[in-house]
Amino acid sequence: MPFYDLKCSKCGSEFNVMAKMSQRENKEIKCPGCGSNDLETIFKNVNIIQSRKDSGGDCPNRHVCGGCCNH
Repeated sequence: MPFYDLKCSKCGSEFNVMAKMSQRENKEIKCPGCGSNDLETIFKNVNIIQSRKDSGGDCPNRHVCGGCCNH
């Protein structure tokens, strides 16, 4: 499920919530401040979650690549 940064159009409260895309589209998310579902998306942060698989050994160029080159 994605995270959304939202702002309430009624009370101005800004909050972050994890919800299904269908919940956002169907206006099922409610403001924690006033309970309104009149919300707008705001763009504050980019949240990236990266999964790393164990490659079975360390990268020989870890000092250069930081260990993210998948060697």
